[in-house]
Amino acid sequence: MKEEKKSNQPKFNIYWIYGAIIFVLLGLSLFGGNDWQTTSKTNISNFEKFLNAGDVSEVIVIRNKSSVRVTLSKEALNKPEHKVLLTKNILGQENIKGPHYQFEVGSLELFEEKLEKARSKGAVFRLEFITIENRWLDTLIGFLPIIIIIGVWIFLMRRMSGGGAGGPGGQIFSIGKSKAKLFDKNTDVKVTFKDVAGLEGAKEEVQEIVDFLKNPKKYTVLGGKIPKGALLVGSPGTGKTLLAKAVAGEAKVPFFSLSGSDFVEMFVGVGASRVRDLFKQAKDKSPSIIFIDEIDAIGRARGKSNITGSNDERENTLNQLLTEMDGFGTNTNVIVIAATNRADVLDKALMRAGRFDRQIYVDLPDLNERKEIFKVHLKPLKIIKNLDIDFLAKQTPGFSGADIANVCNESALIAARKNKKSVGKQDFLDAVDRIVGGLEKKNKIITPEEKETIAYHEAGHAIVSWLLEHAAPLVKVTIVPRGQSLGAAWYLPEERQIVRTEQMLDEMCAALGGRAAEKIVFNKISTGALSDLEKVTRQAKAMVSIYGLNETLGNITYYDSSGQTDFNFSKPYSEQTAQVIDKEISKIIENQYSRAISLLKKSKDKLKQLADRLLEKEVIFKDDLENILGKRPYKTNNEKIEEAKLQKEKK
Repeated sequence: MKEEKKSNQPKFNIYWIYGAIIFVLLGLSLFGGNDWQTTSKTNISNFEKFLNAGDVSEVIVIRNKSSVRVTLSKEALNKPEHKVLLTKNILGQENIKGPHYQFEVGSLELFEEKLEKARSKGAVFRLEFITIENRWLDTLIGFLPIIIIIGVWIFLMRRMSGGGAGGPGGQIFSIGKSKAKLFDKNTDVKVTFKDVAGLEGAKEEVQEIVDFLKNPKKYTVLGGKIPKGALLVGSPGTGKTLLAKAVAGEAKVPFFSLSGSDFVEMFVGVGASRVRDLFKQAKDKSPSIIFIDEIDAIGRARGKSNITGSNDERENTLNQLLTEMDGFGTNTNVIVIAATNRADVLDKALMRAGRFDRQIYVDLPDLNERKEIFKVHLKPLKIIKNLDIDFLAKQTPGFSGADIANVCNESALIAARKNKKSVGKQDFLDAVDRIVGGLEKKNKIITPEEKETIAYHEAGHAIVSWLLEHAAPLVKVTIVPRGQSLGAAWYLPEERQIVRTEQMLDEMCAALGGRAAEKIVFNKISTGALSDLEKVTRQAKAMVSIYGLNETLGNITYYDSSGQTDFNFSKPYSEQTAQVIDKEISKIIENQYSRAISLLKKSKDKLKQLADRLLEKEVIFKDDLENILGKRPYKTNNEKIEEAKLQKEKK
């Protein structure tokens, strides 16, 4: 099809009205005054005749122009020779007030002498000498307040409309229009599925949705229906929005992108109006995709905490969204993709099949996926040759895609700070430490007694974790203040799909090793174990009330995955049960504390050696522990996997 020729006719602009108003006002000012009445040209001889005849009532001499304006009396205007002066001007007015005649004079002094002679002979007239300034400037100054008011009005109209007066959204009534950004074939979106590393399961499902719109007959020929929507659920930084960007880059269909907060406005009814407009635009351009980021901003469960009725506007917006996604006016070939990290607070009506048919879980990346993510983010960096990406992936368990991107960026900054020409392995390790623990504070003032306490505290962590089978293997220990902590023990947590009771107990015991060491050596405890106590309390509470790992309470959980208990003011258990839970939590923690003390008493000499090494070096690594404690008697999961691979290769 040939493209339609664009019309060359000028479009209406509201500024034309403003210009016309200003032009009319200036015209009235300039042409409506007495100075612009109809005047006739004459000469000085005729003026002398009028003067002698007694027809002149006023003479105005303009000094700076050597010009004279003459006004006749009312009786003189009735004479036949002056009747021509009563013709109407451009505004339809008769020139009665004057001036009626105008002429030029050569010498003002001679003209004044003639006037004095005429007065001496009995002529009566008014004489005035004036100087005329710039008429245009005077007019503009007179209309300056009106111009300022018009300017302020135009400014306010532009601010309220959110754009230029003639362009899209230029009127105030466009506030109900959708703010979605449109990405189509004419828009250059550089993100594709190649840029999305890991997330293989989620990426496959999203790719399938794109294929639904590209080749609908492939699926409908068998009687199937194209899904209405897909909900991306996952922790912050896992790549939900990145997946949506990849869809926009890959799809050959129009892609509307906006945030959940874009629907909310200070005016009532705007949210619902924007939802209607969004789906209308998407339907006009179907097949199309709508992406709503952070949908929990408008999709929260209705009727919760709505005491004052403050959520009515948000609920109206949600109701309109529900209607548009699956109502009587069904939008065909329009797929909605939404993202949230708070799926537990979403309304059940929004989550049902027919609206969001699919829930795509975007989990934290595992070891192999972290390798792929590292490969993507390492491309723009100047790294050393033979950088061990497997090692980097192993050093970052539990990191999201955003965290890994931050590690790569931070490593480049650290290398640049050290004036290096390329980013090395140590830079990445420093970046991980910087992100997890914070910036080193080597200049922080610490007394020798405090430093010794910190050394024994961290040594206690190291030894207990070294002696326990299921505790996370130690990487390094430091007593250099970093962030808010005065010292730290760095571990490499093993990635487990399921966690057993003994594994959780070993981790709790290792966490309490620091306080146990303080108790053994100094027979005193300090506030330095706050973060450790917080961790073990949270773990013990989870064992008792969530995971059902306590023998006293048995196989019971008080966890609600739907998140509805967050809105209740009462606990899901009785007061008697609450007392039992508190006792069991305290019992678990105290048992592990006693266990840590007994382990450290058996290794008191090694505890002192390790603390002395820490005071000397400030930072010690795994090799230092092996020199003092010997090789760790237990193998890590990674070591077991490597051994299994070697055995397969031998076979």
